[in-house]
Amino acid sequence: MKLIHYFHPLVWIILFGTIFTRIASFMTMPFLAIYLHNVHGASPMLIGLTIGIAPLFATFGGFLGGYLTDRFGRKVIIIVTIFVWGSVFFGFALTTFALLFVALNAINGLCRSFFEPATQALMIDFTDNEKKRRLFSVRYTAINIAAVIGPLVGVMISTLASPVIPFIITGVMYVVYGLFLIGVLNKYEMRQKRLADGQNIASILRVVFSDYKLLLFLAGGTLIGLGYAQFDSTLPQFIQLKLEDGVKLYSLLISLNAVVVLILQLPISMLAEKISILASLIAGIIFFALGLVLFGMANTAWLFIIAMIVFTIGEIFAFPMMNAVIEEIAPETQKATYLGASQLKNIGGFIGPVLGGWLLIHLQAQLFFIVALLVLMSIPFYRRAF
Repeated sequence: MKLIHYFHPLVWIILFGTIFTRIASFMTMPFLAIYLHNVHGASPMLIGLTIGIAPLFATFGGFLGGYLTDRFGRKVIIIVTIFVWGSVFFGFALTTFALLFVALNAINGLCRSFFEPATQALMIDFTDNEKKRRLFSVRYTAINIAAVIGPLVGVMISTLASPVIPFIITGVMYVVYGLFLIGVLNKYEMRQKRLADGQNIASILRVVFSDYKLLLFLAGGTLIGLGYAQFDSTLPQFIQLKLEDGVKLYSLLISLNAVVVLILQLPISMLAEKISILASLIAGIIFFALGLVLFGMANTAWLFIIAMIVFTIGEIFAFPMMNAVIEEIAPETQKATYLGASQLKNIGGFIGPVLGGWLLIHLQAQLFFIVALLVLMSIPFYRRAF
């Protein structure tokens, strides 16, 4: 079977749209911490709050977004959210008051928590059961293709023009994608199985959070998210303190992260298929923790590069499995709700930058060792879940 026919055309459109919008996002968001520090002189704690507020709102917005998607349809939520999201990036470009970035990034997190479950659920609706695990793997690859391109483009534009220009371009790209989706989604009849009228958000909330297995997955995912959040918030500040020209090295590490994923995902995925999901998750967690320890020990660019490779191997083992498992345990009428509820693990993404900012001030030498230990504590939750 030809690759182009493996998934439904609408699925391919959403996957390529993922690359397009993620390139836009990666042009700006990885550098928000540096932008706040260099341009606005923000403190590590304020930077941590700004970065962490997005996953905090995504944590609680994900369930609401997933419920609304299952209740009112994928198309409405996707189209409304993408235009609101675009306006957020215009706000990033226009504001000069650091605290406003906190509010804007909160809306940014809320938009992501609505958009991600809706688009994932839409692709699931148009994908056969035996192809769904492959779908999550391909989507993960699409995100990392964008992660290779976006940061390099963002640095180039910021260097040649102004640090605010990438935010404007990102907003324009989101609006263009939204206009494109209006035309595309109207051409296809949605296949969604909607919630019944009597199933309100309170009743769904009780059902979802009585799922013991889901709760264990969320606990483990929260600890992993706490560790991974250091990549976006604490690591760029840590590198700047350790080395000169830290911005360029951090940009290189972001792209290296994506390149390693693209190179190693296929062989690691083939290996992961020969072992259990639990073994794959534990392997990922161990590599994550080892990568964090190496970050803490690094004092040269090459050591940071080695640490990034190890850290990324953990990402390859763990990340695709996390969403695939959530989809498998979700009832047919509650796919987006479960995927949205899984956003609760993003509480780790809120705690991580704030904790990292505090550790950077008070326990800089021990920062990544402490975080690595917290990541390893996720293993008992996953073992219990399986």
